[in-house]
Amino acid sequence: MFELVLIANRGEIARRVARTCRDMGIGVGVVYSDPDAGAPHVQDADLAVRLPGASAAETYLDAGLVIDAARRMGADAVHPGYGFLAEHAGFAQACAEAGLTFIGPSPDAIRRMGSKTGAKRTMAEAGVPLPPSVEVPDGAGPGELAELAMVVGHPLLVKASAGGGGKAMRIVHDPATLAEDVAACRREALGAFGDDTVFFERYLLGARHIEVQVFGDRHGQVFHLGERECSVQRRYQKVLEEAPSPAVGPELREALGAAAVAAAKAIDYVGAGTVEFLLDRDGHFYFLEMNTRLQVEHPVTEMVTGLDLVRLQLLVAAGERLPDELADLRIDGHAIEVRLYAEDVEAGFLPATGRLSRFTVPERPGLRVDTGVGSGSEVTIHYDPMLAKVVCHRASRSEAAVALSSALQHSCIDGVSSNRDLLVGILRHPDYRAGRTTTEFLAEHDPGELSELGRRHLRRARPAYLAAAGIAVLERGRARARVLSSVPAGFRSTPSAPHELVLESGGTPVAVQLRPLRRGYQVGLDGEAIDVLVHSASPELVELTLQGVHRALTVEFDGDRLYVTGPEGVLPLSLRGRFADPEAHVEAGSLVAPMPGTAVRVSAQVGAVVAAGDPLVVLEAMKMEHTIIAPAPAVVTAVHVGAGEQVDTGQVLVVLEDPDDSGVPAGTEGS
Repeated sequence: MFELVLIANRGEIARRVARTCRDMGIGVGVVYSDPDAGAPHVQDADLAVRLPGASAAETYLDAGLVIDAARRMGADAVHPGYGFLAEHAGFAQACAEAGLTFIGPSPDAIRRMGSKTGAKRTMAEAGVPLPPSVEVPDGAGPGELAELAMVVGHPLLVKASAGGGGKAMRIVHDPATLAEDVAACRREALGAFGDDTVFFERYLLGARHIEVQVFGDRHGQVFHLGERECSVQRRYQKVLEEAPSPAVGPELREALGAAAVAAAKAIDYVGAGTVEFLLDRDGHFYFLEMNTRLQVEHPVTEMVTGLDLVRLQLLVAAGERLPDELADLRIDGHAIEVRLYAEDVEAGFLPATGRLSRFTVPERPGLRVDTGVGSGSEVTIHYDPMLAKVVCHRASRSEAAVALSSALQHSCIDGVSSNRDLLVGILRHPDYRAGRTTTEFLAEHDPGELSELGRRHLRRARPAYLAAAGIAVLERGRARARVLSSVPAGFRSTPSAPHELVLESGGTPVAVQLRPLRRGYQVGLDGEAIDVLVHSASPELVELTLQGVHRALTVEFDGDRLYVTGPEGVLPLSLRGRFADPEAHVEAGSLVAPMPGTAVRVSAQVGAVVAAGDPLVVLEAMKMEHTIIAPAPAVVTAVHVGAGEQVDTGQVLVVLEDPDDSGVPAGTEGS
């Protein structure tokens, strides 16, 4: 067995692999970029080596630097996690040449599955069912693209041959946008994978995304460990996964498992891998791709099988045989995993950055949290915005959904926007509860409405939480008073003047008016009196009854932040001044960056007349492009960003003016 394993990754997967290594008595080494210098995965490790720089390309994706770090710390094996170099055949080969054991499949297996087009040819030879697809040659013009699309049929997917993780994929419903979609997909593929080769594949409407966990060893054994369903997706990236699938019965499970094992045997697969399929409405399944690594969603398989997949990876990499009992594996109960992201759902899932003022998930039986962040962590533009994987295991699917939604509801993610409410809404939606999940779930169910469903309970109780926060602020002031501490908090010599403070919730200010009474307080929100009966009050605990409902609400202070916790969850608030910041001014007509990122293209020019919908700036963040368009006919009066520049959220990019006010006739070309 290995003495020291270098984990060539970061965040939650680095911590998860480290956990098993420690359990097995194996030393843990990590690498880190400059933004990650104080990250939890670095603090947890036995040894750490700095990779100078910030971007993934100059740090975690530099195979030479990673291998040099392994040599310097004396590692004898490398675990790649997922993402970064995990499916890089050249890196696996370089590890072998450096005398390091690569904890994963052979370079040849990675290479054969790394090309999605090559993988399809291999699967066809192995007899694994395939959807209609066609390769797109370099330099194909609009006419040739249209002919190739006719072979596959619409709707179709444009996909990167070297892709993965949902990046560089575009669905095409309208043939008129085909050339534009291909060009955008090529750019994203080149930026994410260094290879702009793409292909067309038939898009199956109403399909489910089903994947099978496989494991092979160096002794020729290959087993499958059951299936997972990953149908709830956005931008082709998984949002929620579960095992087993509610749509798969014993016969279909056996057929899927046999196809997955055949796929793995076709490339002499060793280690943990996942064979992904699409399951159509008629119960027919088709090969999608094979991921030659550990998956993000591997915990749901671990929780229903009782296995530690990282432990099996380490054993197989050390040359041991997989246990024979894997052939008769039993599935116990149901597990659901959600991916908690730092992103603004209402703004179109734009990634969010900033400091996590507070990050807590309650500890409950059967609940697992894999995370690479904690309170105080910085979420930057450089890496994937996933904060944590939250997984729940229960005896049944319905129990798991209820317990997981409750745990998320009582989690506190403060400082950056997150998709927490969306996840709760999905888990509570009747269609999800009934198992009616397809890859169109988030297209058929408005994410904003799902998020509203997810925060419904807390929104209903919000007046009580705001009242408790205001009362706690006054009680805290009285407790800290050096004189007259016996005077009721918020006391005014003029009875007609209530104490007023301003609390901010989700960016919205709320004025809380408090008039102390002999017992309790009279409370108003934004000038409207609410019927509150206060039973007891302190800076830490407020017991009150609102509309006949009694609640005991705890209040925690952290600087100017307050956290009110009760049966409906946690409400983060900030205590702010009552007057607007005179410096907070943005010039009329300004278009601001909706997210942090890099301006990859700037087409706006000062003096140009633009039409509604014209692209002005293209931003890239997390290898995804977002186009800033003109909201209406206008004249460009200022451009504050250039190609290649990094921008922050809220930064002014372009300033527009109404053509009628500019003196430029509509339709005139600018210089």
